[in-house]
Amino acid sequence: MVWRGETIDRRNFLKAAGVAFTAALTPGSLRALERTDAIYASGFRARDGSFGIATVSERGEIIDRVALPARAHGLAHSAAIGRTVAFARRPGTFAMIFDASRQAEPIIITAPEGRHFYGHGHFSPDGSRLYASENDFDGNRGMIGIYDATDRFQRIGEFDAYGLGTHDMTVSDDGAMLVIANGGIETHPDFGRTKLNLDHMEPSLVLLDARTGALIQKHTLPPSLSKLSTRHLDIADNGRIWFACQWEGARNELPPLAGWISKGEDIALLDLPEETTVRLGNYVGAIAVNRREGLVGLTSPVGGAAVTLDAKTGAVLREEIVREAAGVAPAPSGIAVSSYDGHFNDTRNDVAWDQHIISLK
Repeated sequence: MVWRGETIDRRNFLKAAGVAFTAALTPGSLRALERTDAIYASGFRARDGSFGIATVSERGEIIDRVALPARAHGLAHSAAIGRTVAFARRPGTFAMIFDASRQAEPIIITAPEGRHFYGHGHFSPDGSRLYASENDFDGNRGMIGIYDATDRFQRIGEFDAYGLGTHDMTVSDDGAMLVIANGGIETHPDFGRTKLNLDHMEPSLVLLDARTGALIQKHTLPPSLSKLSTRHLDIADNGRIWFACQWEGARNELPPLAGWISKGEDIALLDLPEETTVRLGNYVGAIAVNRREGLVGLTSPVGGAAVTLDAKTGAVLREEIVREAAGVAPAPSGIAVSSYDGHFNDTRNDVAWDQHIISLK
């Protein structure tokens, strides 16, 4: 399945990859690379139980695979330096930085003692810094770790995320601001993935000064929506920050599952049609903005659905049943969607895709 998006330059990827990379591909992978207009990356679990990252064509054909020590969750990519990072699934402590064209050996970094990664992060626009969402689990607070991409990703600092359960985060186009989704859920690795405070969650959305870590603004959801975990983010070209949520309350309630904020403005919650909220199963697992066509894609593995919205109005443009829908990303002609059962757009693979995909621009 392909929805209508944002062009990714395959020729630049091929140029960067060089002869050695393309020569190492199977004939099928090489054909897939040569005829695709878009290249993606996603974590996967293979049939033998091993984990990895795959580069994937627009049609969903696997081009190349890179092994991982354990399961990954979210990814970030820097076109400026040609590097992609895969973050361990909570409460994992590793992140692997790799070059999809295999021009450089992978680098594995680990979270400092007393911390684990929350599965997400983002590069600064110039690629010099990598920001990562982290959990200070004994201090019960979310943090943003700062890593120097010019020095083998050495950890050089951290910022307070001003919230609990710091999950997804991103960076404004000008690099001046960090945007953070604090899911509001307390966890501790001693209890695995158990959610420890569902009776008093504190979801919030936070904007930080990327230079100093100073708090610019914080949006806390009202008490009636305290069980609405703010989880994933993407930014539109007008600076509007879209966010997606997962409901931890009663199943028969129909809370808003998405919305947006902008600097200096209050939070706006999206009033989706009741049938759409029901179809999403009170759970949005991934969100992506297609800037060129003004679309927002939402996926729900719980509801088995993919929904596309108008990025200006929030109106529902399309809904589709996608069993175990997982990742979502902009495509040259729409929005690409993956699933846990191995589908990636029009192709079924022998892997289980993980929750997120990214385009390698």
